[in-house]
Amino acid sequence: MSERGLSVVHTTVFRWVQQFAPELEKRLRPHLKQSNDSWRVDETYIKVRGQWMYLYRAVDSQGQTLDFLLNETRSKRAAKRFFRRVLGRSHVTHPRVINVDQNAAYPGAIADLKAEKYLKEICEYRASKYLNNRIEQDHRFIKRRVKPGLGFGSFPTAWRTIQGYEALNMVRKGQIETADKQDIRAQNRFISNLFGLIS
Repeated sequence: MSERGLSVVHTTVFRWVQQFAPELEKRLRPHLKQSNDSWRVDETYIKVRGQWMYLYRAVDSQGQTLDFLLNETRSKRAAKRFFRRVLGRSHVTHPRVINVDQNAAYPGAIADLKAEKYLKEICEYRASKYLNNRIEQDHRFIKRRVKPGLGFGSFPTAWRTIQGYEALNMVRKGQIETADKQDIRAQNRFISNLFGLIS
């Protein structure tokens, strides 16, 4: 902002993030490239009001973000909620295989979703730390943004901010049909077009 001759206090930037981050994430979803059918699922820790909460995240084998969900608990119920959310995304291909860590909630959640016909019976479940390196590395982007802030003051604040982090991460990873990973100008034009800032 200083480079553009504007004086803006940090609380103004905070309000912008809270207002526009969820809207950005919502508007870019229809423009995402189709994922492949090999999922990597894991959760990482986010501090909210001094308490650790769980950010469930899923990517495909190429590193494309499928979806994410902040939850207060790490349980079978939370895992099922997350899987249903991912399966509802239009850019997500139904999984041939789901790679997870050793979280005991996942096998039960996947079995329940198969019984409820959300997942196909042929969908393979694999607990492999090695195969989940892709998503472990992808967590680093979120951690680099969250750690300097020393946590969030409330759950809604955390969720809206993370939506913005994840949305921009998807753009930077080249998940948008019209904006390649290396083309920063195309990425900026894409975001501006989403909000009608340029014609």
